[in-house]
Formats: sequence, C-alpha cells, structure tokens
Amino acid sequence: MIRIVIAEDQQMLLGAFGSLLNLEEDMEVVGKASNGEEAVSLVKKFKPDVCIMDIEMPGKSGLEAAEDLKGLGCKVIILTTFARTGYFQRALKAGVSGYLLKDSPSDELARSIRSVMAGRRIYAPELMDDVYGEENPLTDREKEVLELVADGKNTKEIAEELSIKTGTVRNYISIILDKLEVKNRIEAITQSKEKGWFK
Repeated sequence: MIRIVIAEDQQMLLGAFGSLLNLEEDMEVVGKASNGEEAVSLVKKFKPDVCIMDIEMPGKSGLEAAEDLKGLGCKVIILTTFARTGYFQRALKAGVSGYLLKDSPSDELARSIRSVMAGRRIYAPELMDDVYGEENPLTDREKEVLELVADGKNTKEIAEELSIKTGTVRNYISIILDKLEVKNRIEAITQSKEKGWFK
C-alpha cells in the first residue's frame, strides 16, 4: 500500500485529491495538510511514502516544505498551477521526485505516484521545454545591472557601484527592457525571478 500525505490550501481540492487517491486499490491517504508547516509535521508523524504538495500555501510554501523534507525518505511530488521555470529549478534543487500541473488529467496523478515509487522522476513536459529551451538573453554586465536594480539601487547608485556614467546605466536598462520585451524595471525583475535567472 502506498501511503500518501497531501498538502493543499484549497479545501475543496484537498478533499477531491484525497477521495480520488483513496479510490486507487494500492493507495491510502494518511494525512491532509493545508500548509507547508502541517505537511512537514504530518510526514514526520506518519512517515508516508509520498507527499503531494502545492506550492503557494500560507505560512510555509510547498517549496520550503520540500526543502525541509529532503533526506527524510519521503518522495515529494509538487502539484501546482504554476509552470514557472524558477519554481521548477528550486524544486529540482530540493530533490523532488515529480512536478505536475493541476490541469493534467486526474488519472495521471495516480500513474505518476506509481512511477515515482518505482524510482522514476516525473516532470511536466512544458517545464522541461522551458528549462532547456530558454536561455537568458542578457550579457553578464546587463545581468549585473538588473540585479542591482532588483536590490533597490537607483541609477546613480548603480553607476557608482559599477564605475560607469548614469547615462550608460540608463542605456543598459533600456536594452534590458527591449531584450526581455517588458515595459518597466518591475516586469524585468519579475520575469527574471520566474525564469530562475537571478543568482
């Protein structure tokens, strides 16, 4: 019997996933959590084989919980609506066994759990395309400028830190916005974070 803990902050989904998996002859849901904190304590208490985890939950996120569970012998499958490269890369670093999207067919979840139990890793194909298909178009200097912008530094402070003129900083910023096809600095920072491009 595959013993499972589910962590999902939307009660209706939590109930639905629980019912679906309990219908499988070889699976039993032993615990349900509505945030990352609860998920970690349920895994420590029940020692399940698999923990299915949403990402965006109150308090401790699914990614933070996955990092906490690393090395505890419980396989983690992320089940989320977010196909974000940055999230996916962080999940990979946390050693998750699977990363699935909530709009996948419901029978795929049970199949993925069995595959993960057999030692395989299951990742949503759209994420694989993103991770391997999208390079950061910025040069090292442009990345440096954007990281300083993300740190809250203004044009003058960036110019001083990099020993360049403020006009040069402004040129870099407009090149960055063009390359990333965004309207402003905030969109540039958000996009780089989502794609996992920041150090």
